[in-house]
Amino acid sequence: MGSSTLPHVRATINFAAPHDPRPEIHAHPPPEGQAARSAKPVRIEVPVHDVRSRREALCLDAEGLEIVPLSSAIDAKEASARGTALYAEAEASVAAATGARRVVAFDHNVRSAPRSEAGEPGFQRPVRFAHNDYTESSGPQRVRDLLPDDAEALLQRRFAVINLWRPLGHPAEDVPLGVCDARSIRPEQLQPTALKYSDRTGELYSLVHDSAQRWLYVPALPPDEALLLKCYDSATDGRARFTAHAAFRDPAARPEAPPRESLEVRTLVFF
Repeated sequence: MGSSTLPHVRATINFAAPHDPRPEIHAHPPPEGQAARSAKPVRIEVPVHDVRSRREALCLDAEGLEIVPLSSAIDAKEASARGTALYAEAEASVAAATGARRVVAFDHNVRSAPRSEAGEPGFQRPVRFAHNDYTESSGPQRVRDLLPDDAEALLQRRFAVINLWRPLGHPAEDVPLGVCDARSIRPEQLQPTALKYSDRTGELYSLVHDSAQRWLYVPALPPDEALLLKCYDSATDGRARFTAHAAFRDPAARPEAPPRESLEVRTLVFF
């Protein structure tokens, strides 16, 4: 899907510094005296294209992005505490979109900058640096971590990690989610990055900027729609395997737009 004819805004996105040797990010407050990130991000203004008019052409196996309907009565407060109900909704939505034989939701985040800053439990700030949640090695490792008894058999067939992202309560206007078209990312632009938790170290890809990258978004995505993001695919047949995403400040948003509240659910998808 070409983006040159689409309307766009210019927005600042935080990218990884090129040639940085395996950076580190702390998922939670770091130990005293340590920075949350081992290197400062590089702030670059890029065009972010409005794909609403091309929504039917978006494909997880091409751009790494699809828009799907998802009606739910769960609000932000409930989402921070109701993993089981959220996971059932996400599993059904991802299965319907992909035709997968099995979908396992395993993690979720509820994001609201004001609620996070106020110290409300269960809420985090939107993530405003360009990244992809899994890497060539950490994708299969999550299967081994979460499904140890079945992992080796499951890893013999194609599987993917797909995130479901949707607004809660009202459209996501002020800080929407931008997604980098997977076809515009070269492998060397994906920088393995250690993600440190209190009990383990994961790995994600940080994205190094390139002018050929194409950033996409849906302005004011409503809460009855969701974005599906391809974060890993074991297939090496030319389809999208990794993409990247980041929250950004939309300069076209209404000044009175309420702060974004959103939900993301991570799923393992087995074909």
